[in-house]
Amino acid sequence: MIVGVGGQGTLLASRILGNVITSLGYDIKLSEVHGMSQRGGSVVTYVKFADKVYSPIIDKGEADVILAFESLEAYRALPYLKKGGRIIVNNQEINPMPVITGKMRYPEDIINKLKAKCNVTALDGAMLAKEAGNIKAVNVVLIGVLAKSTDIEYKSWIEALRNTVPAKLLDVNLRAFDLGYNLKLD
Repeated sequence: MIVGVGGQGTLLASRILGNVITSLGYDIKLSEVHGMSQRGGSVVTYVKFADKVYSPIIDKGEADVILAFESLEAYRALPYLKKGGRIIVNNQEINPMPVITGKMRYPEDIINKLKAKCNVTALDGAMLAKEAGNIKAVNVVLIGVLAKSTDIEYKSWIEALRNTVPAKLLDVNLRAFDLGYNLKLD
């Protein structure tokens, strides 16, 4: 699962992932769920691949990996993670509308709550994206972290980026990918 809020690039990330998986000859199904995405609402993309995939939907307890672009979205997606699964989360906090209007408070200490329940890789994707040259490249930083944990060759990921990202944004996204890919994790 790829989760975030509107404007964070979840859909581009799913296309990059889809392109790399397709290049390896797998059947892949994507399903995107938008919740007021233009206004910063939740966006969820299900990505399933295998020799043959019949449905793109991921049920609770089935996701091998959750790629989360925002902390609260990671926490909301937690029920979908399978036992032994992994969450890769950007530690950014984006206030949802109920927090903005003062009706609710943003939950405290989400990353530690996640770590108490599952395998979590948390990082400051925004800092790395800025280092790459564009704060909007957080999505590709996270794809880089994911890529490093797979058996898929580096060159396949780079080719997928080249085939997916617009040419004018390719250099910054390649830098963002490499920063995520080469990040030293605990």
